[in-house]
Amino acid sequence: MHENAPVLQATSRPKIGSRYAKRMRDGGKLPAILYGHGQQPLPILLETKATLEHIHKGEKVYTLKIEGQAKDQTVLLKDVQFDYLGTRIIHADFARVDLTERVRTRVHVRFVGEAIGLKTVGAVLIHPTTELEIECMVSELPEHIDLDITGLEVGAEITAGQVKLPTASMKLLTDSHASVAHIVLQKEEVVAPTAEAGAATAAAQPEVLTAKKPGEGDAAKGAAKPAPKK
Repeated sequence: MHENAPVLQATSRPKIGSRYAKRMRDGGKLPAILYGHGQQPLPILLETKATLEHIHKGEKVYTLKIEGQAKDQTVLLKDVQFDYLGTRIIHADFARVDLTERVRTRVHVRFVGEAIGLKTVGAVLIHPTTELEIECMVSELPEHIDLDITGLEVGAEITAGQVKLPTASMKLLTDSHASVAHIVLQKEEVVAPTAEAGAATAAAQPEVLTAKKPGEGDAAKGAAKPAPKK
């Protein structure tokens, strides 16, 4: 995949600081930092639109062309920072790498196929682990890892250790017992009325004024009798 690595055009960033970075972002530039291989960290600016298109596709390895430098560099996206809302990328970290060196990174898991268990009424697919941390050579680094879930039934689960990695030289760093895909059956929960709820319901019933209360009939009869004559 390194042969088709997207090219990012960059310029060195003469200033640092939040105010300067904000002005650059407002002007369509993405502040970033380049480090690694024993060299001093280099603040750079990238074209925001083009860079984010590649990042959102899940691409990790890039060819970086820095204005004023004759030699292109192979870099690995290590981290991104979001704004306070967590919706917009405002900074990126890149590391210098060689194609033959081994690196540690996280790769998105992409589900393939429709699980047979989802045909059951009330069945839902949950995926607590959406990325796998792996170690591999830069030249082998995939954009994503495909996981076929076609045969997954209700109650069945696929763990990280059961996911087939693209090449034999890749090493899984994520806990092998971590759940990646699991189909569960949702049941509608029926809540039985409690004694307090029943009492509250009864208390809420309106009083029927025309209904006789216990003892009212007898009392009325007693009141209607004439007083005995002396």
